[in-house]
Formats: sequence, structure tokens, C-alpha cells
Amino acid sequence: MTAAPRARELGLTGCHTCGLACAAEHARCPRCDSRLHARKPDSLARCWAFLIAALIFYIPSNVLPVMYTSMLGRGEASTILHGVVEFWKAGSWDIALLIFIASVAVPSTKFLVLAALLVSARRRSAWARLQRSRLYRFVELIGYWSMLDVVVVALVCALIQFHLLGTAEPRLGIVFFGLVVVLTMLAAMSFDPRLIWDGDEE
Repeated sequence: MTAAPRARELGLTGCHTCGLACAAEHARCPRCDSRLHARKPDSLARCWAFLIAALIFYIPSNVLPVMYTSMLGRGEASTILHGVVEFWKAGSWDIALLIFIASVAVPSTKFLVLAALLVSARRRSAWARLQRSRLYRFVELIGYWSMLDVVVVALVCALIQFHLLGTAEPRLGIVFFGLVVVLTMLAAMSFDPRLIWDGDEE
């Protein structure tokens, strides 16, 4: 059984913007006028840069408070994990679990998956190529859900402001967390999944 032909063997290049299969001799896509590349330029280097920056910002996003609440004269600053514990103690285990998954489990999973994809692509590993491609699509899919914690802080602040006896303000930690989400999304966008299949012919 012969293997399916590769795009380069057929003289084709896929457009990163609109997905059109273009002739390799074209410098720009005839549909959207984007510059064509057989692979995203410096994909691994840019993805590593975004991922390392996200890891650095992830530390203050969990250590610094994300929100300050004051009710009846009593003020308290809370971190992400502190908020999860407080929701759990208050009986809102569903909200606590949702925030934990979106703010802790999802970013940690993205860090591990992207690092594994980068290392295996750099080594041109033939290990589980199909599964790694699915992992990449999974990381792209869940990327936007990490913003849930930012939305929760914004909603809580807005709701408490309606009460005359309480105030709520976002703190610096939520800024770092937002940067983590954006940087991990940029890292996933910078990675070229076709690198997983490079070396297949070798």
C-alpha cells in the first residue's frame, strides 16, 4: 500500500489564513493575498518564547490577589485558589470546580501539552503522531475557556457594586492571569502542527 502523497510532492502550499491549496511557486495566496510559507517561519522558537513568558507570568497570577472585596467594613484580598476554597466552603462546589478547572487545570494542561509538542517536533519524533495532532486541536479548542476566571472576577465586582454595603475591585493578579491566557493562545497559534508530520518520509 503506497503512502498518500505530500503537498510538497504535488507542488502545493497551504495558505495559513484561508486554507487555500496554492501552487508552490506563488509567493502570495491568490484568494486572500497572504504570504505563503511551507511552514510557519521560526515556529518552534516563537512558540517556546510565548510559552516560557506564560510560565513566568503564571507564578504571580497565582500568588498575587486577583480581587479585593469589602463587606460591612471588612476587607479581604483573595487569590485564585483562595476563591476556589471560599466557594467550596460556601457550598457552591460547582462554581469552585469550574473556576479550578478553568484557572488551574486548563493552563497547566496547556503548558504540558505544548511543551511535549515542541520537544517531539524538535526531535522529529515518530511517536503517536495522530494523537499529538489531536492534542494540538484540543489545546486550540480549550484556549478561550481560560478567560473564564477573568469573566468571573468582572461579574462579581459588578454584582457587589450594586450593594451599598460592599465594594469589590480587581487586583494585579488578574492582569497577570489574563496575560497568561493570551500568551498561551499565541503559543498555540505560533506552533505549526505540520511539524508533527515532518520526517515521516525519513
